[in-house]
Amino acid sequence: MDEQLMLVENIDMCFSTRKGNITALRNLNFEVKRGEFLAIVGPSGCGKSTLINVLAGILKPTGGKVVLDGEEVKEISPKMGMVFQKYAAFPWMTVRENISYGPRIARKQKSEIERVTNHYSHMVGLEAYEHLYPKELSGGMSKRVDIARAYANQPEVLLMDEPFGALDDITKKQMQIELLNIWGQENKTVIFITHDLEEAIFLADRILVLRRPAEGQDSLNFIQPVSFTRPREPELRTCKEFVQLKAELSEVMLK
Repeated sequence: MDEQLMLVENIDMCFSTRKGNITALRNLNFEVKRGEFLAIVGPSGCGKSTLINVLAGILKPTGGKVVLDGEEVKEISPKMGMVFQKYAAFPWMTVRENISYGPRIARKQKSEIERVTNHYSHMVGLEAYEHLYPKELSGGMSKRVDIARAYANQPEVLLMDEPFGALDDITKKQMQIELLNIWGQENKTVIFITHDLEEAIFLADRILVLRRPAEGQDSLNFIQPVSFTRPREPELRTCKEFVQLKAELSEVMLK
């Protein structure tokens, strides 16, 4: 996991408004390693969602660049998959149709579409629900569809923007464990945006802490390695080292 996959270099992002320019990101620099689970946290208004849209190629930065596998990201790339907080499954398609959508649009062979769809439907535990429509699913099951859809496109990087933010606490914790299981099997790089420090510590290999870019300050506040062994068990959340790390990062976020 030491090989660099993505480089974020000197990123600035400013928006023009009727009341003047707003700086969302300033001089942001970091690297992402291949196969890494990277979490990004920070207070409201620090530019987390702006950053993930820059990484995805949805927004063009006003300064700097994002490099993926040696190539500058200038537009939305099939090497990137995205999972948002809002449910993204097409309501007029069944679970199976939603999961197979990407491979079908990519005009994969029918046998490959079947293989990929079966694989990811099984991986997220939806085999028995493939005939259902999104409105017939619980919140957790709908989020599994979103994750399976993203993985079925077989991206190199999965960008996740507070994907579990709308779920209740019990379902959220279950989905975190399931996501780690999938990540462990698929060996994809994950960049995970969250405002929840506990979630970031439980999931990540490293945590990037962003700050609101006040005058003269860069966006990146702190980078924290997370050394807890894997697989991560629910009991980890209550151990002394976990609680201490959460307290320390809370202090960093207040600076």
